[in-house]
Amino acid sequence: MPMTAFLTAIAMIAFAANSILAREALADGAMDAAAFTGLRLASGAVALALVLALRRTAKGKVVPGSWLSALALFVYAIAFSFAYVQLGAATGALVLFVSVQLTMIGWGIVRGERPRVMQWAGIVMALAGFVYLVSPALTRPDPVATTLMITAGSAWGVYSLRGRGSRDPIDDTAGNFIRTMPLALALLAFAILVQDNPAGTLSGRGIGLAVASGVLASAAGYVVWYRVLPHLAAIAAAIVQLSVPVITAAAGVLLLAEPLTIELVFAGMLILSGLALAIAARQKA
Repeated sequence: MPMTAFLTAIAMIAFAANSILAREALADGAMDAAAFTGLRLASGAVALALVLALRRTAKGKVVPGSWLSALALFVYAIAFSFAYVQLGAATGALVLFVSVQLTMIGWGIVRGERPRVMQWAGIVMALAGFVYLVSPALTRPDPVATTLMITAGSAWGVYSLRGRGSRDPIDDTAGNFIRTMPLALALLAFAILVQDNPAGTLSGRGIGLAVASGVLASAAGYVVWYRVLPHLAAIAAAIVQLSVPVITAAAGVLLLAEPLTIELVFAGMLILSGLALAIAARQKA
């Protein structure tokens, strides 16, 4: 049990690190968003291909995963990067996670699920927190960047829904990353050959941050998470992921010197409490 808790914490820190690394690379222009996305996906694909090779010595050579899941992964990654050019780490993480969860809950409703009163209460609370977060009464985040992060969250929700019931999520995740390689390399080519400032597109610091995001925060984070997932109850696995925006906000303050306002804390509490209530009520139902 202590090892399960430790590995769960490592996975959540890795997921939060994606936001911190992206914001650090993109906020001050250390790297172009297209190049960051391409390098993140390509480096993650290489790392997971090595994992796949080690795990599949006695299996067939067919690449697992699917092209549709790979496309959802790519849309998530590129929208995520371009959103973080303008959004703060904490704000971006909150928008991302509420979009993921509401996409998954909404799909359940479309498929015929009928939420109970407590689940509706949680959904309304989370939406109220989101509306407050983007309202003009606050320092409203950039609307284009917010829309991009909603797109990223929706794409990740689709990716998660498609991955439900996977018999081997590590292999499927590796295969999906590998399938993004053509698009990742195309992004890198675009960033280097078409952008106005190709020399500034691939700074050493930016490359290091993108590779860290791909190899450590993404590839290693997913492997650790899928290793520990069978040892967690479904409700615990769902709710523990809500710690990621909290970790991101704390890291944003400590590492990026981002302000942590009362309004942001209030919006975050509404969103995360509402999502936790909705998830718990759904699991109970």
